[in-house]
Amino acid sequence: MDRSQILLLGLPIFLFCSDILNLFTTSPPPKPTPNDHHNIHKFQTKPQQVPQQQPLQFPTRKSSTIGRGLGNIGFGNVININFCVSCSYRGTAVTMKNMLESEFPGIQVILANHPASLPKRLLSKVVPVFQFGIIGIIMAGEQIFPRLGFAAPPPWYYSLRANRFGSIASTWLFGNFIQSFLQSSGAFEVFCNGELVFSKLMEHRFPGEIELRDVVGKRLANSMMQLSTSTHS
Repeated sequence: MDRSQILLLGLPIFLFCSDILNLFTTSPPPKPTPNDHHNIHKFQTKPQQVPQQQPLQFPTRKSSTIGRGLGNIGFGNVININFCVSCSYRGTAVTMKNMLESEFPGIQVILANHPASLPKRLLSKVVPVFQFGIIGIIMAGEQIFPRLGFAAPPPWYYSLRANRFGSIASTWLFGNFIQSFLQSSGAFEVFCNGELVFSKLMEHRFPGEIELRDVVGKRLANSMMQLSTSTHS
């Protein structure tokens, strides 16, 4: 073997042996200096200050000023909200119901439909009869008109017959629109223990949440004061 081969073979063996010696031999720890003792004493005399976390303050909801000091004035009271169902007023009614129940705990809020006047309701019952009558004439007018005493169907029948499906769809949609209009009352009436406190039919507008809260709160406070005076007397 020449020198280069001996060098290449001996170098890995030397490194392997040195790694084994380093594993079993530990170096002595360094001797502490006077400055080290001073620093250790310095850190021991001054404990670390941990900042105290302040609890988070969340804003509390202010209760209504109406009826303050009278307790839960909602218990034993009933609010009736009669609204027009066909006018899509249910969302507004539910919003008002949730607001009153949160402002006056224990209060009972009842939602109901406010029907239209009697003549409009009677006319709405007649509309489906006309709908099915016109659809029946379009489908079987050639047999119906001779039984009614007509020798031949009128000219408007042939125009409806020419566009049969369009005439039937138009009759059905127009009839439903008329029926919905006759069944709508446009009402949003609020009663507190049977007494009317707000009427959309008279005011021609919806009540605001704050407005309705104040009106109901005043009415409940007055009724509670009258009850207390009557019991004391």
